[in-house]
Amino acid sequence: MPFGLGTARLIFRDGDVSWQVAAGQWIIQHRQIPTTDPFSYTAFGRPWVTMEWLAQIVYGGAFNLDGYAGLATVVAAAVIALFAIIYFHLERRASLFAVALTLLMLAWVIAPFVLVRPHVLAWPLLAGWMVLLSQAADRGRPPSVWAVLLLVVWTNLHASFPLALIIEAAIGLDALISARWSTIRSWLAFGALSVLALMLNANGLAGLLQPFETSSLSMLPFIAEWHASTTNSTPEFFAVVIIGAGALLYSGVRVPIGRLILVLVLLGMAFLHVRHQSFFIIVAACVLPPLASRPTTSNRSPRWLLAGALPLLAWQASTPLLPAEGQGNPRRLIAAIPADLRNRPVLNDYSFGGPLILAGISPYIDGRAEIYGDAFVADYFKITGGDMRAFSDAVRRYDIQWTMLSHDQARLIRSIEASGEWRRVYADEIGVIDVREPSAVEVRAIQPACAVPFTNRVAKCADTKPTIAPAMISTR
Repeated sequence: MPFGLGTARLIFRDGDVSWQVAAGQWIIQHRQIPTTDPFSYTAFGRPWVTMEWLAQIVYGGAFNLDGYAGLATVVAAAVIALFAIIYFHLERRASLFAVALTLLMLAWVIAPFVLVRPHVLAWPLLAGWMVLLSQAADRGRPPSVWAVLLLVVWTNLHASFPLALIIEAAIGLDALISARWSTIRSWLAFGALSVLALMLNANGLAGLLQPFETSSLSMLPFIAEWHASTTNSTPEFFAVVIIGAGALLYSGVRVPIGRLILVLVLLGMAFLHVRHQSFFIIVAACVLPPLASRPTTSNRSPRWLLAGALPLLAWQASTPLLPAEGQGNPRRLIAAIPADLRNRPVLNDYSFGGPLILAGISPYIDGRAEIYGDAFVADYFKITGGDMRAFSDAVRRYDIQWTMLSHDQARLIRSIEASGEWRRVYADEIGVIDVREPSAVEVRAIQPACAVPFTNRVAKCADTKPTIAPAMISTR
């Protein structure tokens, strides 16, 4: 089950996959973490807090070594690790039926979120942190100080790292309620050490603050993963919540106050934003089954059976893989871009931004919305919604000479093609490429803004509108 989730071609369906890979390639090539945007032409040179740089290195390196099969292997390994951690935590603490039902509900909820993105690599860390703290609390003392090494990795891997302190506070509260003073001091010392571990962030203070700054952006309603959870969009999540609540009520379980607060806070976050559903279900899977089910001392599958995953991962790594064509992977659309347009400013669909970056073409916008800012993103969605005045302003400001839009922007496509200033050069089931007619463009030679290749541009060039040179990024 976890292997199937991690190797499905749907894990590439998000356009952000491509820029995450490209960022990792950039870091590997330059041996540094970018502090300014090296990819787009509209935000080129602006500050960029690359808070998920470690995950990007993992994905960029996997892609360099083994293409899309390498990416699928990494994701499958992370999902297998998640399920293994939770299974081995529950196997002697809950009945076999409770364990099986928990893993099934876990798979059901996380399936839509299994993507080649950093949060999947953070899932095993979240589960491992939950298990370490829960088991330590059961023993009446904090975990080993070496456990904080998980937080050093987490703070550089994914922006969800503040969740580690929320979990520690909740489980620590349960441990402290009936603890002696010596135990309280030990938990407080461990908490202080955890804070220090999270501060070992390669981006410094900016990296620590970035998750909070991102979550306060007014553009978030434009992004699907920040939408509120509804029964129409994610019915499986609501079904799991109802089944889980029913099981708890039936068993008459009493949840310790700290863990009850933790689960309810995460449930509220999951209702508020779809993206938090996976974190809620992982925490709930670690906390609730041991409370709602009778523990057992019978033997379960021996640990060595986990080695059975290795042949599966080796098979995945050796099997060529190509993502399905879609908005997250518009291969034919990108292949159809005329050569003389690749170096010129484009207005692109939001989902196409990442694939364009991976193909060596600077986009107008991509999934790193925090770089562009609230006003820019709001204006972009006005443009793609068909506002021709906003479109004309953007064309003049950025000298846009071609567009690569999806059929979701059909209104804008019809309007620009009806204007007589734009001509369609290619279309397929994913999107449309239009080019600005020569009569509508000032005829001039386009001089290079930088005398360095695309992927070497780490600082602003003297010219504020850099020419987009072909990238040195692999597109295997």
